[in-house]
This record gives sequence, structure tokens and C-alpha cells, in this order.
Amino acid sequence: MSRLKEKYLKEAQAKLQQELGLKHKLAVPRLKKIVISMGLGEAKDNAAILDKVRVYLSVLAGQVPIATYAKKSVSSFKVSVGQPIGMMVTLRGEKMYAFLDKLINIVLPKVRDFRGVSADSFDIQGNLNIGLKEQTIFPEVDYKTVDKVRGLAVTITTTAKNREEGKKLLEALGMPFKSSN
Repeated sequence: MSRLKEKYLKEAQAKLQQELGLKHKLAVPRLKKIVISMGLGEAKDNAAILDKVRVYLSVLAGQVPIATYAKKSVSSFKVSVGQPIGMMVTLRGEKMYAFLDKLINIVLPKVRDFRGVSADSFDIQGNLNIGLKEQTIFPEVDYKTVDKVRGLAVTITTTAKNREEGKKLLEALGMPFKSSN
């Protein structure tokens, strides 16, 4: 069992149940999944980029990502239906907790001028969206093999009912948030 899952089960779950005033521990918010995605606008012209990005994402996520394709044609972006426009991977279970542990304890502290994750990054349902400007801050990505610095989006989906519950859950797991000063 990963460190973060153990922390959730032994400490955070009971703490959240008490803080939120919930009667049963199954009503306590928990993590559902983490989606890591990369938009690749240049993939419509060069399909070899998909293979390079597939390697990066599979190394940092621990499983093979899938390509995402355009659902609509957009003439201003020169995109037609069915063209590859990105890559994504969905993590659940142990891989999800291992990735979140790595994100919180290794990757986010390496971000330059990092002052914490903004609480405005939550949606109404209590899910957190984080945008990272480069994939090279992950320890698994080798600098020598990187042809171009690309950003990625990390979406942490929870069972929380609102923003406050989602924030309390991720704070209990150790997510660093900006102070509201």
C-alpha cells in the first residue's frame, strides 16, 4: 500500500469525518481518479510527436496513455475531425496514490517560484485542476531525450460534494495551498 493511501486511511479519513460532521466513514470524500493530459497541436502535422509524448507520459504515469482525437473541425486552428490533438492517461487505485504522492512531495516543490496551489483551481464538484508548464520537472523524464518543453494538465477527481470538501481532503493528504493572506 502506498504512503499516501495509508495516510488517508489511518489519519485523514477520521479527521475529515469529524471536521465535516459526517455520521459514516463511507460518506467521507476520497480520491476517485487522476487524469494527466497533454495537448499536442503540432501532432496534426507530425505524427512522430505522439510516440515521443507517449514515452514521457507512460514513464511518469506508470501506464500507457491513449491519444485523443478532434471531435469537431475547427478551420481557424486547421484541425479536422479525427486528427490526433493530445494524449491522456487515467490513473486509479495504487498508481493514482503513488502519482499524487510524487506530485505533492517531489514535483511541486521543484516548480520555480511555487507558492502553493490556488484554491480557485477547484470546480464546483470539488475536483482540482493543476496546469504544469513543463514535463521536465518530473524525475523520470530524462532531459537529454526532451525535444521540446511541453506543459501538461493534472485533474484530480474526488467524491467531494463541493469545493470546501475537496480542499479539505487534499489538505489532509498534504497538498500545499496558497495562504489566503
